[in-house]
This record gives sequence, structure tokens and C-alpha cells, in this order.
Amino acid sequence: MIEIVPESPDQHAAAIEALYDRTFGPGHFAKTAERLREGNRSRPDLTRVAVSDGAVIGVCRIWPIVVGEAREPAVFVGPVAIDPGFQGKRLGLTVTGEALEASTKAGCGAAVIIGAPDYFGELGFAVVAPDRFKFPGPQDMARVMVRDLAGSADTLSGLVLAR
Repeated sequence: MIEIVPESPDQHAAAIEALYDRTFGPGHFAKTAERLREGNRSRPDLTRVAVSDGAVIGVCRIWPIVVGEAREPAVFVGPVAIDPGFQGKRLGLTVTGEALEASTKAGCGAAVIIGAPDYFGELGFAVVAPDRFKFPGPQDMARVMVRDLAGSADTLSGLVLAR
């Protein structure tokens, strides 16, 4: 049985980092998305973790961000990681969907994600215009998407930074 639960840092943090290492390898630290996590604190209350028999098998972390002059609280979604033995079962969409639901209930206005449009489009994410956002490093803008949560993603544009 797979349970989806909020992150408990004392219980899950080390297992989540190990999962990221297994699924993405050491190269994930070089990505521009990592600049939005450095010096930032994730939101364990909004992050969702998939657990099977006590083991962390999936995660969708949520991070507070500031986008341009927007006044609504926005979140950066990810990384989303699923243990290789559980991939192909839509578990990534499940943990992400539950993290988005928690973020909406918490009053977060909109979400930004960097990922595969075909995959995350199923959750209501839409690719943004290439000149809409600026990131703290190079970014393939064809993979940058937004989605409304408790507010409107339409208000988001400009420089994306950790909050």
C-alpha cells in the first residue's frame, strides 16, 4: 500500500535526498532550478511524500518563490522524484497533485514548474511565453510552466527568485 503524506523533515529528509540522488544523479545540483532552492526553505507542510512499507518512494517538494512584482504568494514545484521501481504508475502525478491541492488550501496564488509539458499538463500546467520569466541562470523556456492555485498565474512575470 502506498500512502501520500506531508513531509516530516525529521523522518523523511535524508530519504528524500537519497531518492533525488538515485533518480537524478549528482548533475541535478548544476541545474538552474537548484538556484531557486539554495538558501531557500522548502514547505514541508505543502510537500507530499509517497511512502510504501515505511520507505520513501516518491516526493514533490514545494518552495516559496517571488516572481517579479507579483504580490501573491507563489510556489516552485519540484523536484518530483519517484523511485525507479515505482515509475510508470502515475505516482509522480499523484504526489504532485496532492502537493498542489495543499498549496491551494494554504492560499498560494500560483505554481511554477520546470518539467515535461506533456506530463505536467495533465495537472493543469501551461507553458509560458519564452520572454515571460527570467531565471538565475540558463533555462530551457519550453519546459517552464505555470498553473493557477488559489489565485491567478496571470499576474506572474519577471525575475524568479527564492523567497
